[in-house]
Amino acid sequence: MQKVANLKEKWNLLVTKLTDQFADGDELNMDGIIYLIGVQELGKGSISFKKDEKVNLMHIAICKLLEPYGYYEFDFYDDDSWPHYKVITELPNLKPGEQTVLMKEAIITYFEALYYFDA
Repeated sequence: MQKVANLKEKWNLLVTKLTDQFADGDELNMDGIIYLIGVQELGKGSISFKKDEKVNLMHIAICKLLEPYGYYEFDFYDDDSWPHYKVITELPNLKPGEQTVLMKEAIITYFEALYYFDA
């Protein structure tokens, strides 16, 4: 595996790998990747979800992604085995570009912890 140095290169590599693995021709965007992380974190596999469940999956992913930054902390699993997080620190007011960079960094960190780039 080639060493990838910067955020843009890592992001492009991640998008390519995930698109090849999970998408049918259309390139995955950030929302699609966040959704995949939510499905992964729920741990129930690829099943059909209702619209509100999809929103909840994305919330789970965002909490998981921002947990290492001190914004959220895992709290408990509910009776349906859905993880719940509590807010530790309110998110700062970020400009849209800053939000994008934060999320890309968090997503890359998440996949690095899974050794996804090594596969």
